[in-house]
Amino acid sequence: MPKLAAPLTETQIRALEPRATRYSVADGNGLVIEVMTTGTKVWRFRYSLNGKRQPLVTIGDYRMISLRVARAKAQKYAEMVASGISPVATARRDRGAESKADVLREGAELYLAAQMAGKSEEYQRTTRRALEKDVLPVIGGKPIKAVTPDDILAICGTIKSRGSPKMALHTRNVVKRLYEYLIARQLATTNPAQVIAARSIATSDSRTRVLSPDEIGTMLRSIYASSIRRPLKLALHLLVLTMVRKSELVESTWSEFDLDNALWTIPAARMKKDRDHDVYLPHQAVAMLRELRDGTASRNFVFPTVRGDDRPIAKSTLNQAVKALGLDVEHFVLHDFRRTASAHLRELGQPSGAIEKTLAHTIKDTASANGVEDAAERRGILQLWADFVDTQIQGGRNVGTGPF
Repeated sequence: MPKLAAPLTETQIRALEPRATRYSVADGNGLVIEVMTTGTKVWRFRYSLNGKRQPLVTIGDYRMISLRVARAKAQKYAEMVASGISPVATARRDRGAESKADVLREGAELYLAAQMAGKSEEYQRTTRRALEKDVLPVIGGKPIKAVTPDDILAICGTIKSRGSPKMALHTRNVVKRLYEYLIARQLATTNPAQVIAARSIATSDSRTRVLSPDEIGTMLRSIYASSIRRPLKLALHLLVLTMVRKSELVESTWSEFDLDNALWTIPAARMKKDRDHDVYLPHQAVAMLRELRDGTASRNFVFPTVRGDDRPIAKSTLNQAVKALGLDVEHFVLHDFRRTASAHLRELGQPSGAIEKTLAHTIKDTASANGVEDAAERRGILQLWADFVDTQIQGGRNVGTGPF
């Protein structure tokens, strides 16, 4: 049996320095790492077969094989030895399958294979998406050591031009972590993303994401085609149509609605302002709300929790529902629906003041805030927006959004 040894850590391995003669440090289960006089580190497997110590089996270069992967290979070879089989031929085939990472695409593949284990599905998805969508198509064919900060800045600039500064910052961070991994394995000497200040890419108030018409249609068709609960589908659709904040919708009560007059009055206390806010409902929203009212078991909340007590769903519920869909829509948050509506309504020629009032933004000129003309204008804006959204949904196949 191989001699027991205290398991190594990546930090310990990186700290191993070359000496006048090469030496080995054991990890356990027959796995050792050999440090050459040049500083190169090589994984090897130590074993005995039929009672005789055998020559070390080479697993591969530490720069190409992580500690986790090396342990998995050592475990496989140990099982072969326990069955009386020499692992030499298998190890030779395994080494032949390892390719040297010269260009960034190969380095990224090595990074994803070695570092994604144990990470959440969301972390893996966003990391792969950043690399495969924006980084590798542009610089994947460049030698790892030839990638410059200007390359990364150009990629981030392209992402920002799509209205996604936070995604640009995320992509810079993914490249930074990738190069930290490559440097640790001596495949790179400098980190081109390290020298780029995060604040030069995005700040906390720099979000400008606006969904395109196609993205609006894609998102809502995907929502209705999904398996999430019907009330959550309607909630997401209403969030788009009414232009309200997420908390204002999910915490709404039936007492706030006058569906016969297509009016939703959100109390000042919930708006955290000094006046109520009127939402002039388009006919599509009224139809959805009637469906919700007929199907709900709650006399109070429009979107009650399914746990049985009379409380609204959590504010995070809609976020979780959208994340679970894995939509093929560029990085966004639910609050972007408000900005999206505002941007498209301006393109449709609607007056900025009326749009701001519809969004419940504070503006200096409030003389007509409660006037009849103001109400008619805002009602017209929301109906125009709902019709515009319908047009985008109808751009794809029929997914049964409902009778409305």
